[in-house]
Parts: sequence; structure tokens; C-alpha cells
Amino acid sequence: MARRVRTPNEALAGLIREGGIGNSQLARAVNRAGAELGVTLQYDKSSVSHWLAGSMPKPEARAAITEAISRLLGRPVTSLEAGLGETTDLPNTPDVVSGVVDLGRADMDPSRRAVLGTGLYSAALMVPSFEDVTGRLEATAAGRTVRIGMGEVATVRTMTEKIADILDDLGGGHARPMAAAFLVNTVGSYLRADGSEAVKKAMRAAASDLVYLTGWMAMYEREHGVGQRYYEKALKLAGGAEDHVTYCRTLRGMALQASNLGYGNKALELADSAAEAAPAAGPRLTAFLRGQQAHGAAMVKDRRMAFTRLRETEDALSQADGRNDAVGGYDRAAYLFHTAHVLWEVGDQQGSVKALRRSNKHRPEAERQGRVHATGLLATRLLTMRHVEESCAEWEQFLDGYTAISSARGDDHFATLREGLRPYQQLPAVRALSERAREVARLKAA
Repeated sequence: MARRVRTPNEALAGLIREGGIGNSQLARAVNRAGAELGVTLQYDKSSVSHWLAGSMPKPEARAAITEAISRLLGRPVTSLEAGLGETTDLPNTPDVVSGVVDLGRADMDPSRRAVLGTGLYSAALMVPSFEDVTGRLEATAAGRTVRIGMGEVATVRTMTEKIADILDDLGGGHARPMAAAFLVNTVGSYLRADGSEAVKKAMRAAASDLVYLTGWMAMYEREHGVGQRYYEKALKLAGGAEDHVTYCRTLRGMALQASNLGYGNKALELADSAAEAAPAAGPRLTAFLRGQQAHGAAMVKDRRMAFTRLRETEDALSQADGRNDAVGGYDRAAYLFHTAHVLWEVGDQQGSVKALRRSNKHRPEAERQGRVHATGLLATRLLTMRHVEESCAEWEQFLDGYTAISSARGDDHFATLREGLRPYQQLPAVRALSERAREVARLKAA
């Protein structure tokens, strides 16, 4: 019997050459992306050699491979471009409300989140314009029997604020299941209920805020595909509410997500789209959007635009007054945090560290999760600069807050602490911190 001859995958080989990617490096990145998919993958460098020789990876692994290559190259890569064949899209959810409820139902119990395995982040996602999604929710109106009023809208707004407070104080690991349960058990029925046109629009806007917040939490729990799906639905709900503000807040959240994953061009594109969608934004929202544009511009090495946007951010913030809202508020601490990102991207490491310190000084005490993240980032950057004893002092502050929250971002920083300090065990400060970290690990595991 004739032996089957495999055709080498030149497309994949070209992408690997383009990024200078090692076989082991790609295998590790694919395994990490697979974990986000809910698929356990255990590839190594020999697996990549087989793919290059023409062996086709199993279907459930192909999305992880293209996403891993996209992240390593910093640009979207399709399955076809990687020589892995066409992707098959999953069927669309019949309507936005059903999609929100289905997503929330799988998300409300952390032990059931494997059901969300199809939720891998897509760098190639096409974002609908505000005009494309405006007024598209009327199809869900048929058969409604319950009637709602502004009291129910106020309930959703209040719950969103309370969940945001819990997120700030205790972390997304505690707050997100509550948000998902409220979406499933209460908000879904409100969205299908009858009421005046003004009430229905107000409910969609309120629901959009909550869906956006839930996506934000999923993003920071490293479940980027799930977060992206929440964001998509928040955009559509905002369109149905004719709510420009929530629509552009959500785009800004998507820009932040892209920046976290290293997609500089996508981050800038989304941040610019958010700003363009908000021509009549108030000063605080303007600052919120301009700060993200500054970060995106710095990621693509447009230094002049990055600093122009930072100046616009500071000018807008100086004109803002009143209380920050629960979703999308922006203050001096946030501005300085953006400043730190811009400075780091343009190579001013010392300036970035200084801005992070100032950001934490301005951060409200109630924002415990944000402080833990900012302090972990500060300690990591000091360690990168080999300011080891300064880094240890910040890690001590980090551990003070980390023990009280449930946060995947915090877990990432904690892993960096333990791994990053290993080469410096001869220093007394490092030995003391390492002993404390071991105790914290035991408490977290208990």
C-alpha cells in the first residue's frame, strides 16, 4: 500500500520565521491558549516539528494555535493563514438577551465555566458601529407578560454599583459569580418585560453597564474570550438603548483588553473608535477615553501622539467634577496609571515607576483590588530594573492586600514574586519575603 506523503506546512513555517519563534516557545503559548479554551493541551517542541512537517493538529487545538501565533506576532493570524484550514464558526445566539442569559448561566458557577470553552479571545473580531446596533433588540419583545418601570431600572443600577464595590474590595473571583447570577435570575426577565419605550431603553442601558462590568471582571480573571463575548453583548444592548456613553465605555474596555494581550495596533484602533463614538462626551469620560488612546499610541511607538493624548487626558480631568460612577469612572490615580504605562512603553522606566507610586498615593482606600494590581506591577517593574530591595518593599505591601482578595491578576503577580526573586536568595530582604510568600501560599491553598 502506498505511503501517504505529507506536505510541509510552509505557511506555518513562514509565520514562525517572521516572529523568530522557537518550537518550544510556540508549544508553551499554545498550551496556555488551550487552557483559556477549556482544552488541556500538552504539546512540546516535537509537536511543532510534526505540524511543520505536515501533520494536522486536532480540530479543538487549532484555535489555540492561531491565537498563540497571533499573540507572539502581535497581530491577528487566521487558521487559513497558518495552513490549518478554514475555521468553522459556531452558530449565532438567536437574540442578544438569550445570549446574555446563556453566557451568564455558564459563568455564574465557577465550577461550570468549562462550558465556556469556545470563548477564546479573537484578535480579528469585527466590532459593529453604533449605528449598526442601534434599535436592534425589538425582536425580543414578543410574548412579554411582565411589566417593568423605572424602579426595576434603579434596581439594576444599584446592584451594578454594589457589585463594583465588591469587585474593588474583595476581587473579581467573588464579585463575578454574583453578577452572572443576577443577569440570569433577574436582568434577563427584565429585558423581556413590557413597559414604556423610555423604560425599556433605560433597562437596556442599565443591563449594558452590568454586562460590561461582568466582561471587565472576566478579562481580569484571564478569561479573555469570555470577557470579549460579554463586551460584544454590552455593545448590542447599548445600541438597543441608544446609549452612546456605555457603547464607547465598552469599546474602551475592549481596547484595554487588547493592550493587556499585547495587540498594540488593535488597542489603538479600539481606543480611537471609542473616542470617535463619543463626540459629546463630558470631561471625565473624555479623560477616560484619551488615557486609553495614549497607551495605545505608546504601544505602537507613536511617542508624539501618546504625550499629546496624555495632555488632553489631564486637561479633561481638570475640568471634571462630581462623583465617579461605578462603571467607567476615571480619576487622578487612573490618569497616573496610564502615564506609567506610556512612560514604560517609550523606555522611561524610572518615570514609569515614579508615576505608579503617585498613582497609588491618589488611589482611594476602598479600591483594594486596584491597589493590589498597581503595587504588584510596581514591584515587578522594580525587579525588572534590578532594584531588588525596593521591589521587596513593594512586594510586602502587595502581600498585605493580596491575602484579602480573590483575583487572577493578583495570582499572576504572586507567581511573579516567587519566580522572580529566586536568583536573589542571598539577600536578607529576599529570604524574609520568600518565607512570608510561602506562608501566604499555604493560607491560599487551605
